[in-house]
Order: sequence, then structure tokens, then C-alpha cells
Amino acid sequence: MPALASAVTVPSDRFDYTPPPAALEARRILVKPNLGYPVGPPVTVSMAVLGAVIGGLRQHNPKAEILIVEGVCSKVAFDVIMAKLGVHQLLTDGVQLLNADDLELWEYPNRAPRAVRFKSMWAPRLLQEVDCCLSVSAFKRTQLKGAPLISASLKNLYGLFPRAKYKARSPNSRGQLHRPSVPLVLQDVYHTLGHLFVGGVVDCTEKFVSHDWQPDRGQSIPLGQVVYGSDLLSVDRTACQVGQEVVPDYITALEQQVSE
Repeated sequence: MPALASAVTVPSDRFDYTPPPAALEARRILVKPNLGYPVGPPVTVSMAVLGAVIGGLRQHNPKAEILIVEGVCSKVAFDVIMAKLGVHQLLTDGVQLLNADDLELWEYPNRAPRAVRFKSMWAPRLLQEVDCCLSVSAFKRTQLKGAPLISASLKNLYGLFPRAKYKARSPNSRGQLHRPSVPLVLQDVYHTLGHLFVGGVVDCTEKFVSHDWQPDRGQSIPLGQVVYGSDLLSVDRTACQVGQEVVPDYITALEQQVSE
């Protein structure tokens, strides 16, 4: 099997999660799943894939405290969404579920040589109080301003930003993070929070495709794969290849910045 630094692709029905090295001795592990809407897969990550991630962490590190942290993007309440999606079945001993909007905040500096918009961004302080962070996402393509937007392990981090600070017209979403554009703001997201994430998983069992901006209304296309690794950009690039999508410019731009 290839090193986790380069992404691994496996059939969904044979997904047996191997955590990155940083998770093996970690005392506290933060898992950020894509569960922001009251709609099942592929709008959100499947419980089968999220459960396999939790199971893999438990198998390789039985003593770790696992914190599932999400912030929803819906008028439906957090507790209602989590119950509808079946998250509570994963909450065994040592596994907790936390609402990102309820957590104490911290101002994270933007490590990029030049910020696109945000010189710093607010997110839960908890991110720096755990030993490692993992992103577990769905794989989606929506349309914004006439251009396709790919959502995978990096875009999944949007759910960590407090709606109280980043809302625009709607209090239920994070409209400030759409200006000047999501692909540009994602560069700031990577350089503020992305570097804290030592692993990513993209549930490509099905690809979600929306013909407009709505991330919870569209069609599903079977792919039957899961992509995972220790680098969010490599994981997202591979997910695009699996899903036969053009690798978005924001991934290419970030790869160039990281290599410089």
C-alpha cells in the first residue's frame, strides 16, 4: 500500500481505516465530519465511512479520547441533525460529539505569505488543544457564480468557523466566507486551519452533484470508493481524479504555495 502522504483509494465496502502516524500515540483526537445538513449521503458523509474512521482510531489507539466536532449550516438545530443522521450510534465510551458553534474561540493567524482576505480567522480553541485533527468529508460539486465548486476534505473545514462571526444575510450559514469567492477564501482557510489537520478522508461512495449553489439538493452518482491520506491537498486531488472532476484551481494554487 502507498505511503499515507500520497492518498490511498480503496473500495467503500473494504474500507479499513489506517490512521496517520500522529494519531497512533495521540491522547485526544479531533474528527471533523461533513454533517452540516439534515440530509443523508452523499450530501453528508455516510455513517459507514465515519464509523470505519472511528473504528480504525479505536483499533490502533484504544486509549485516545475522540472528539467529533461539527458546526451545521442549516436552520435545523444541531441536535436534531445529528439524531437524524445517526451520529449518536457512534458515541461509545471515549467518543464525544460537540457543536463547534458552542465552543470557546481562538484567533488563528494566517500563515500564508499574503492573505487573500483574512489575516486571521476565528475557530474553536479546541483545535490547538488536541494532539491531532482529521477531516472526514463527503465529495460534492456545486455551482457558484457559474463555475463548479468542489467540496472535499479542505472545504469541509468551513463547518468549524462560528456562524455568529461569519454570517452574512442568513444567520444559518457563513456568507462572509463566500466573499470574494470560496476558492479564494479556501486558501486562507488552509493557511489558518488546514495545517493543523494531519489526515483527511473523502467518502466517494457516491458523488453529489448540484446544478446550482444548493449543497443539499441534487443528484448522486455512484463511485464506490473512499480516499484517505495524511495530506488534505493530496487527498482532495485524488478524490477529484476518482470522481472524474477537474482538479480545482485552489488545490493547484495551494500545492504551489506549499512547495515554494
